[in-house]
Amino acid sequence: MKILYGVQGTGNGHITRARAMAVELGKAGAEVDYLFSGRPRERLFDMEAFGDFQHRDGLTFAVRNGRIHLLDTLRGCRPVNFIRDVRQLAIERYDMILSDYEPITAWAGQLRRRPVIGLGHQYAFRHAIPQHRSSPGQRWVMKFFAPASTTLGLHWHHFNQPILPPIAPVDNHRADPERGLILVYLPFESPAAIAGLLRGFTDRHHFRVYHPDITDATAVSCGGPAIRWHRPCRDGFQTDLSRCEGVICNAGFELASEALQLGKKLLVKPVAGQPEQYSNALALDLLGYGHTMAELDAGKITRWLASACGTRIVYPNVAAAICAWLIAGAREPIGDLAARLWEQTELPDLTPATRTDINLPELATTPRGIHHG
Repeated sequence: MKILYGVQGTGNGHITRARAMAVELGKAGAEVDYLFSGRPRERLFDMEAFGDFQHRDGLTFAVRNGRIHLLDTLRGCRPVNFIRDVRQLAIERYDMILSDYEPITAWAGQLRRRPVIGLGHQYAFRHAIPQHRSSPGQRWVMKFFAPASTTLGLHWHHFNQPILPPIAPVDNHRADPERGLILVYLPFESPAAIAGLLRGFTDRHHFRVYHPDITDATAVSCGGPAIRWHRPCRDGFQTDLSRCEGVICNAGFELASEALQLGKKLLVKPVAGQPEQYSNALALDLLGYGHTMAELDAGKITRWLASACGTRIVYPNVAAAICAWLIAGAREPIGDLAARLWEQTELPDLTPATRTDINLPELATTPRGIHHG
C-alpha cells in the first residue's frame, strides 16, 4: 500500500503523533511519502523518521505574546501559493491519502474527489464533546481547514462518541521523578514574561524551559541556577518530561496526552483567541485531569504547585491499531475501532471520566481557572 501522509507542522504535537505512526506503518510494510507544511523547513527538527519528506508553506496562525494575531495571520497566508500547491500536488499514484490536519493534502484529495482520511485531535470537534463556543468564522475555519471524507478524531475521553484515545508514545521514557523539577513549554509567550513568572518560585522548585526563540544572550538574562533554558530538542525534552514532577504548557493536545500517560500534574494556559485550546482547557477542567489558567498567573501557579500528584491514564498503542485498520482497507466501522481501544484504556477511578453515561453538550463558558478535582 502506498500512502501520502500530510502533517501539519505548526505544533510539535502533530509531528510527535506522526513519528509514532511512522514506526507502526513501517512495521506494517506500508510505503509512505510524507508532506509537512505550516512551519519553515529550517525550523523542523529531528525529522529522520520521515526520510526524504516533502515540504510546502501551507497555512498557519500567527501568534504574538500568547495571542493569535489576525493581521499577521492574514499577511502570512499567501493564498495564491496555497492554491498552486494544492493543484500541483501529485496524488494519483497513491492508494490512500492521510492528513493530520494538513490542508494541502486534504484539499488536493477533496478537489479531485479522492477519499481523504483525517487523523487528529481537531477532527474530534465534529462530535458532541466539551467545546468552547467560538464565533461562526472560527467554526468554519475548524471545519474546512483540512477537510476529510473519513475522520479519526482523538481525545482524552470518548464522551460516548466514536472518537479514539490519544496517540501518546511515552513507553521508552520512564524515569523516577526529580523532586522539584517542573517542565515548562510555553512557545507562544515571550521568554522575559516566562522568566518573570517563574522567578518567584525558585526557592523550592527548578525549571527546565523549552522555547523556540531562546538565544544564548536571552538564556543568560532570563535564566539562573533554577531556570535553565533549552531550544526544542526531542531527546532532551522527553528526558525532562519523564523526570519532572509537573508540566506547565499551552493547552495543546499532544503534550498534555503524554503528561497524562506519565501521571504528571498538569497546568495549561490556552493561547488567547484559539478556540481549540480553550476547548482543551475546558475538557481538562471538567474531567479533573488538569489545572488551567487564562493568563500567566503566579497565584494559580502557587496553588498548582501545592496540589496533589497528577492524573495517570494508561492508553493502548493507538498508532498500531490505526495502522492495522488502514492496512485492512479502513473498512471496520470507526465506532467499533473506538470501542475496542477504550476497552483497553485504564482511566482514573475517581473522576467523571469513569462514568459510562457522560455525554457533555457544547458549552458556552471559557475555562473556570484552577480545578481542584
